[in-house]
Amino acid sequence: MSELESDSETERAGTMPSPAEHGDVILAAGAVLWRPGPTGEPEIAVVHRPRYGDWSLPKGKLDPGETIAHTAAREVGEETGLDCVLSRHLRRIGYEVPRGAGSRADKFVHYFAARALPGEFVANEEVDQLRWVPLSRAHEWLTYADDHGVVNSFESLPATMSTVLLVRHAEAGDRADSHEDDNLRPLSDAGWRQEKELHSLLSLFGPERVHAAPRLRCEQTVDSLAQDLRTNVEPEPALTEESYRADPEAGRRRLLRIASEPGTAVVCSQGGVIPDLVGSLSRSGGLAIGEVHSRKASVWVLSFLTDTHSGNGADPSPLLAAADYFPSPAPEDESVREAR
Repeated sequence: MSELESDSETERAGTMPSPAEHGDVILAAGAVLWRPGPTGEPEIAVVHRPRYGDWSLPKGKLDPGETIAHTAAREVGEETGLDCVLSRHLRRIGYEVPRGAGSRADKFVHYFAARALPGEFVANEEVDQLRWVPLSRAHEWLTYADDHGVVNSFESLPATMSTVLLVRHAEAGDRADSHEDDNLRPLSDAGWRQEKELHSLLSLFGPERVHAAPRLRCEQTVDSLAQDLRTNVEPEPALTEESYRADPEAGRRRLLRIASEPGTAVVCSQGGVIPDLVGSLSRSGGLAIGEVHSRKASVWVLSFLTDTHSGNGADPSPLLAAADYFPSPAPEDESVREAR
């Protein structure tokens, strides 16, 4: 295999078409599947594929209509028999593969970090063995250089971090067409379709808490997820456009407070909040993410280090360490951009 692209530490951005094959490009996704080890060091899963005689990380091609996040979770389940919870996007690798009649195609594989849920390995047609190996020994097992780079990306940050899924509300129609209180403007038909896709995408990251700016369209965007989790949508007045415009520091402090609490959180806010908020957090964390986008129904997967000190004697405050952007949950218009 000849490598076409392997993201560096300073350039990890990519835009992907959603079909499993798009022209001469094949898309795939996988994960560094990990669990806590007996000594505190994470263990990661390496799988043996008898067809190729190699040891690698779980991965596979996108099915029609899938996002890369769905593919990563599905492939982990199919190749290992284990369910998982996704977190940060690690990197994209690229190489050429044969494609019949003497031609070759570009293949790009996106990898996520994924925490294994309790369960047992199940052998299958693709994978006949799984080994849990300490992270420090993973390179002794892996066959391909690209997989070593993916593990290095995983190792660059702690396995356990705080995750906040920052969502912009789904489509709610044109404000000018509404004659009612704008706070009560509901989702449109297109917005409800986006809400369904968002529910599926967000669920892959194991959310436990749900927050929203007190606007009907924000609450509706995440209400079904909260119902599934048997919890309530907690109102976040500091994260409305009006409140944030008046006091952005209060909104930033509230988001960091949410990040410091146990469990992955979903926070739904508005387009007048998210770009400035993510930009401010990224600058504090030393992340170069460029222009911060915030399309309707988009998601920022924000990963925080929680035991960081400012050096001025203050209590520990979460520090943004990784930020991954999904412009839309819809597979026909999906990409992900990330920064470290």
